[in-house]
Amino acid sequence: MIRRYVTVLRLALMAADAASSLVLFAAISTIVLGPDWRAGWEQSTQTDGIIPALAYALAWISASWLVGLYRPRALWTMLGDLREIVRLGATVASATIIVIFALNLDEVSRPLMVSLFVAQMAVTFVSRVLIRKTFGWLRIRGYNTRQLLILGTGDAAQNFAKLVERHPDLGLDIIGFLRPHERGPVSVDGPILGNLDDLERLFREEVIDEVAICLPVNDWEFIDPVTVLCREEGKPVRIPLADIGLAWFSGRVEDLDGIPVLSHIHVPDQALAMFAKRLVDIALSTLGLIVLSPLFLTVAAAMILTEGRPVFFRQVRVGLHGRKFTMVKFRTMVADAEERYAEVAAMSDTQGAAFKMTNDPRITRIGAFLRKTSIDELPQLWNVLRGEMSIVGPRPAPPREVAEYDLWHRRRLSVKPGITGLWQVEARMDESFDRRASLDLSYIDGWSMWLDLKIIVRTLPAMLQGR
Repeated sequence: MIRRYVTVLRLALMAADAASSLVLFAAISTIVLGPDWRAGWEQSTQTDGIIPALAYALAWISASWLVGLYRPRALWTMLGDLREIVRLGATVASATIIVIFALNLDEVSRPLMVSLFVAQMAVTFVSRVLIRKTFGWLRIRGYNTRQLLILGTGDAAQNFAKLVERHPDLGLDIIGFLRPHERGPVSVDGPILGNLDDLERLFREEVIDEVAICLPVNDWEFIDPVTVLCREEGKPVRIPLADIGLAWFSGRVEDLDGIPVLSHIHVPDQALAMFAKRLVDIALSTLGLIVLSPLFLTVAAAMILTEGRPVFFRQVRVGLHGRKFTMVKFRTMVADAEERYAEVAAMSDTQGAAFKMTNDPRITRIGAFLRKTSIDELPQLWNVLRGEMSIVGPRPAPPREVAEYDLWHRRRLSVKPGITGLWQVEARMDESFDRRASLDLSYIDGWSMWLDLKIIVRTLPAMLQGR
């Protein structure tokens, strides 16, 4: 299975099993052995009750893993899950009885064990149904989905599209297909968005997270240029090998229902680490919004008294793979600053596809202080909490600047934008946009949680010192 999309589901299923097994063990032990159930287990096993509880939880999770209960299925059904869970329960129960007899643990309560396994099977079934239904509900409503463009219109493309559609747990939404050229068979059911010449234009105009290349042998010549273009854009490339018979030795071969899929990944793809990054974003943004709320109220009051409304400045910015969102920050310019942009557009201090002007005449007096201390950026914690931004990442740009990007600049869009980033702490006053973009790409290529932490630590003193 393509691993980056199933990690969260697997973690949720495993976490539910771990929690339910420990809670059930304690609850049923309390019912059968009394409130001091740990002492009861110590009397029958010569160990603290926590030890058999942990052993039971570990055994249940390990057995579930071995029989494939955490492996996503294309044709998942509740009845199929129920059969697997009953079979699992019977297997674990049999193994437990053998262990009890082998270790001469005759004082272990048989009614307790029977009740535990029956309850465990019931709770496991219900929790798995609820988790899968919740994931399905979120996918249907567009949460955490990714847009997939398929290059090809023949049988290979149609077969791969059907395979993806059978896996809603992947969260991949097929937006359409591209012909490699004007001629060729058309077997696909979805919209055809153009031909290969339109690929770069589509990257600029549409939200495309990934590209799948499903071409017949006589069109292999297009694979290399498409892969190169996707690498420059920072977009993963998937190449199903079964239909096209391609033997390629670069990239990573993954499995999708027994079909080998060659994946070229050009962005951070450490699923667990990226999940942890999101958890850190949620924790820090929530804490920041609460702790900084008195500061927010103070700034808002000062602005209303000196500059008037509005307090916040909202602007459309470009995020992950071209997704547009409304970024919020404290207003640091006059209220009609956007309408007056044409007056200063040619006066940017930055060389390249970005506008930044040190002595911008539209900046207000209190706005200058907010910018110097970076307090104006703090409301973006709300964008982080919403999942549109991250604490650390490339700064989000407005659409007018993204439209001026060179091809290699666009890989900045392959990760979520951030409040702070590598170039903010290393080259904030650098006037070259190319230099800033290079630092952003260095961040993407070398990303780790440790790097995020170092950037955050370096950002705080820079804010306090007005740098």
